[in-house]
This record gives sequence, C-alpha cells and structure tokens, in this order.
Amino acid sequence: MRCPFCGNIETQVKDSRPAEEHVSIRRRRFCPACGGRFTTYERVQLRDLVVVKSNGRREDFDRDKLERSIRIALQKRPVEPERVEQMISGIVRRLESMGETDIASKTVGEIVMESLARIDTVAYVRFASVYKNFQAADDFDKFVSELRPGDAVTDDKTEA
Repeated sequence: MRCPFCGNIETQVKDSRPAEEHVSIRRRRFCPACGGRFTTYERVQLRDLVVVKSNGRREDFDRDKLERSIRIALQKRPVEPERVEQMISGIVRRLESMGETDIASKTVGEIVMESLARIDTVAYVRFASVYKNFQAADDFDKFVSELRPGDAVTDDKTEA
C-alpha cells in the first residue's frame, strides 16, 4: 500500500481488526520512510457495478461518492458513525446482490432514500430535496405532507 504522505510503497501493517460488524477489515499502517500513520479498509466486492444515469451515461459505482452524499444528508444529525457505516455497507450489499452489473441511478437513489427514512427523517428530506431536485419551498411542503398524510388530518381535528 502506497503511503498517502510521501508515496513510499513499502508501508507496514501495525494492526488489523474486523470492522463494520465483520464486513470489512480495518488496517492501521505505518510508513518507515516518513513516519506517517494511516488507516485502510479492506472490503469484499462481489462484482464491479456500473451506474446508468438518467441521460444514459454510465460510470463506475463509487462507494465513496455514495458515502459522501449520505454523510452530507446526515450532517449535524444525532446518528452514530457506526450506524452510518452499517447502512452504507447494507446498501452496497443490496446493490451487489441484485444480480445485475448495470444499475439505474434511480434505483440507487430509491434504496438510499428508503435507508435514510428508517434512520433519520430530516436526513431523508435533505437527500430527497437534492435527489428529486426541489426548486421551491412548495416542493418541500408537498413532500413533507406526503410523508405523513395522517398527521394533517389529526392537526385539523385538534384545531376544530
């Protein structure tokens, strides 16, 4: 593994342990050339996935891109990092187990929204605002009212 600090290819593994509920291996590494320490993760990849965008463009699935978008949606929300990692690993496993190498970006977005809805509603709405390309406050209003259609009826009853 190449050192991210100096580029030396002779790094040493100092510690290895299971991570993400035994789905990956976390390795602490040390570079003897510059003394830098860094962490790497080793994960099983069942197949190379390709995301097919709505315009037909194809790009390799990027777990880091998925993680970044989920972390942005969860920013400043009370969700443990371990739970986020579990969710991301679960999404990736679900995509890999679909049996297809080509996956529509719409499918990825729907699976992410489904997962976020179970963990944190605010993050779910944040992600949906980007995924569904909200243009105005009315878009948020409509989406949130569809989230809990029963609540609007309950609110009307308490005001009467």
